[in-house]
Amino acid sequence: MASGHPRPPGHTVIYHNPKCSTSRKTLELLRDPPSRSESPASGWGYLPLGECPQIKMIRDASIDVRTAVRKRESLYAELNLADATDDQLLDAMAEHPILIERLFVVTPKGTRLARPIDAVREIL
Repeated sequence: MASGHPRPPGHTVIYHNPKCSTSRKTLELLRDPPSRSESPASGWGYLPLGECPQIKMIRDASIDVRTAVRKRESLYAELNLADATDDQLLDAMAEHPILIERLFVVTPKGTRLARPIDAVREIL
C-alpha cells in the first residue's frame, strides 16, 4: 500500500495494547457514533522497527521522536534516555519496542498518536 501501513483502503487500524485503558477508550470512541467506525483493531506487535510501521507512524503523525517514547517505562530511566538524541532514542526503541508510546490510530485521513484521545477525532 502506498501509505506503508497494513490496512485495507478506507479502514481504520489501531495499534494498541488491549490491557491499556487508553487503548480501550479509543477503541470505544471509534465504535461509538458519530465516528461509527466498523474498523478492525490490531493488537500491538513487538517486532523489529524495520519490520513494523511504528517509525513511519511517528513521521506520519508529525510528532517528534521524544513524544513517541514511553518516558514512564522503567527502561527509559534504566537506559538514561532523558538526554538521548533522536537517533539514540530510535535505536533504543528498535532494541526495546516497549519504549514506543501507544496507541497509534491510522485512518485514510491520517495518523495520530492518541495521547490525548481527542487527537484521534482530527482523522475520523
